[in-house]
Amino acid sequence: MGRRRRGLTPEEQDLWSHVARSATPLVAPAAPHRPPQADPAPGPRPAADAAPPAAWPRFRVGETAPAPGPLVSRAPGPAERLATAPRRMDSKLHRRMTQGKLRPQARLDLHGMTLAEAHPELIRFVLSCHARGDRLVLVITGKGRGDHGPLPTRPGALRHQVPHWLHAAPLAAAVQQVAPAHFRHGGDGAYYIYLRRPAGQ
Repeated sequence: MGRRRRGLTPEEQDLWSHVARSATPLVAPAAPHRPPQADPAPGPRPAADAAPPAAWPRFRVGETAPAPGPLVSRAPGPAERLATAPRRMDSKLHRRMTQGKLRPQARLDLHGMTLAEAHPELIRFVLSCHARGDRLVLVITGKGRGDHGPLPTRPGALRHQVPHWLHAAPLAAAVQQVAPAHFRHGGDGAYYIYLRRPAGQ
């Protein structure tokens, strides 16, 4: 005959109720199932070419973008400035000179000098060649890596400065034409200087 199961005493029932209230279930209870709601009936779609409501301001793409600033053009180099300078010598002679077909009668090499050293040397050379009656001389500046004097200058300072010196006093009165040299005579690192005839010749 099986053993009869006894029931819980009132004290045991209170203890069990207290434990059940403080316990946390291992698996969360499943959410109650809700039937899916039907989507609302679609309303009439606006026509593609319909005008926007009056409350929408009209605009153009990019109209609020800031206006572009002025373009900064690169300063022309010495060869570009000389190419646009007026020609003061015979056209055929000028063409032969720029093609390297005329041989310079004298040459001055300023390469490696500072601006302070080169300026008086250029004046002395050009004026002495002019007084001697030379017509075509060559001045070599080099393409330049900068002047190593006490003040910083941009690279190729001599190459940029020599044309200005040649067109200013006291050399302007002796110089008739300045042009970049042909590559056989130094190219961008040298200048042809065509001198005027001395007075009385």
